[in-house]
Amino acid sequence: MKEIVETQYSIGQVVKHKYLDFRGVIYDVDPEFNNTEEWYQSIPAEIRPKKEQPFYHVFAENDQVFYSAYVSQQNLQIDDSLVPVEHPDVPIFFGEFNGESYNILEATKN
Repeated sequence: MKEIVETQYSIGQVVKHKYLDFRGVIYDVDPEFNNTEEWYQSIPAEIRPKKEQPFYHVFAENDQVFYSAYVSQQNLQIDDSLVPVEHPDVPIFFGEFNGESYNILEATKN
């Protein structure tokens, strides 16, 4: 039987990175690290997160680019700017923005 993992953040929530300059919308979550060792080792040791925690897939943006980020729970925080995320994939998966999070579209729910 799989262990239930509690997460601090949820799908649709707007978050920002604690150390890097980007914000975005969570679109998926892994209960613990699920990426390559090469990716993990590419993170500078002084900010490398532990693997035994939730990792979030985020439609990310900064002032220059839109992309998808993979971020540990310890490196995220709530984005309280109340500003919608402009990432072009957000309207494909999410509906209305309430100032803190996006509603998940019924068609994308499993």
